[in-house]
Amino acid sequence: MTDENTHFGFQSVPLGEKQDRVNEVFRSVASRYDLMNDLMSAGLHRLWKGDFVSTLRPPKDRPFRHLDVAGGTGDIAFRILEAGGPQTKVTVLDINGEMLKVGAERASNRYGDRIDFVEANAEELPLESSTYDGYTIAFGIRNVPRIDAALREAHRVLKPGGRFLCLEFSKVDVPLLDKIYDAYSFNVIPRMGQMVTGDAHSYQYLVESIRKFPPPAAFARMIEEAGFRRVTYRPLSAGVVAIHSGWKI
Repeated sequence: MTDENTHFGFQSVPLGEKQDRVNEVFRSVASRYDLMNDLMSAGLHRLWKGDFVSTLRPPKDRPFRHLDVAGGTGDIAFRILEAGGPQTKVTVLDINGEMLKVGAERASNRYGDRIDFVEANAEELPLESSTYDGYTIAFGIRNVPRIDAALREAHRVLKPGGRFLCLEFSKVDVPLLDKIYDAYSFNVIPRMGQMVTGDAHSYQYLVESIRKFPPPAAFARMIEEAGFRRVTYRPLSAGVVAIHSGWKI
C-alpha cells in the first residue's frame, strides 16, 4: 500500500476515493442501520453503548458541551443527553446526510436546543478549537480514510481536560471463539444484510473493514501520537469491541 492508497475493506483503493465509497455504503443502509445492529449483535450493541456512555459520565449539575462524531442516527447522542443533566448539549456530526436525516427525525422536538446536527468531515471539523468537554465516536473511526487526521482534529476541538472516547470493533482474543466469530461475520452478516436491507455488498465491506482496523494496542499508540495522554483501552465481550480513552491535558 502506497501513500496514495488505502483500504476499502480488503480492496486497495486511491485514498481520495474511499470517502465516497464509504458514503455510498451508509446511504444504502441508513434507514435500517440500527435494526441491523440489533440483529448482527443479538442486541449486544445496546449494552456496549450503555457501557460507553457510562464511561463518559456526563455531569448532572453543570454545563457539558459534547461532540458525537459519525453518530448520524443519534443513538449515542440521545443516550448522552438522557444520562447528563439539563445543561448537557450534544452536537451530532456526520459526513453522511442520510444518516443525519434519520437522527434528526428521531430526535424530533424531544431535546429542544440541547441537540444539533452538523454535516461535516471528521478529518476537517468546521468547529472552533478548545470548545468541547467530550468527544465520542462509536463504530465510525475505522471508516475514516485518514484516521490520524481525525484524531488530531478530536484533540484540537476538545478543551484542556476534555475526554476522547472511541467505541470500535477490536480483536477477539479467545481461542476457538475467534474462528466462530469469523465464520459468523463472513457467512451470516452479508446474507442478513441482503435480507433486511437488500444490500449484501455494504455489509461485506463493514465486516472486512473490522478486520483491517489496527489492533487495540496499535490504535492506542495512534491516539497518543495525536496528543492525548492517559490513553487506555478496555475490551468488551472477549474483545469483539473495545472502548478507547484519552485525555487532552
